[in-house]
Amino acid sequence: MLIILAFIILFHVLSAILLFIATINNAWWVLGNTYTDLWYSCNATLCNPVENSHSSAAGYLQAVQATMILATILCCVGFFVFILQLFRLKNGERFVFTAVIQLMSCFCVMIAGSIYAAQHESFQTEDFKDGTFSYAFILAWVSFPVTLFSGLMYLVLRKRK
Repeated sequence: MLIILAFIILFHVLSAILLFIATINNAWWVLGNTYTDLWYSCNATLCNPVENSHSSAAGYLQAVQATMILATILCCVGFFVFILQLFRLKNGERFVFTAVIQLMSCFCVMIAGSIYAAQHESFQTEDFKDGTFSYAFILAWVSFPVTLFSGLMYLVLRKRK
């Protein structure tokens, strides 16, 4: 039982770390030495806010920002709820509330990654069109199955002696 509990905690902490890195880091799209993320476009020396990110034309970018922040918050809240349930639940009860929170976090990551993948090219400037997805975008997609697996493990887990 302790091994299963250790794996659950490991997966949950890993998903939280991946979500923090993917949300904060400035490498969702890269072209040479220029990176862009959800908030800034940076070259080797200077970072500027993404052009027109405040306009209605960038509604998709605001949706990605909101869902990634929500996924990170839900993942952290889910961990605290798990710790509370670990000491409050009776033996044999499931961690359903924690699982629901973790699966909602997983759903938010999937929405953010899908929206960004589908819409990012329509918002890029002409000199930025030839770039590729970078490691923060990939980390966001890696956090999706990790968070999903973590949520499913909570559904299966029963508190035993």
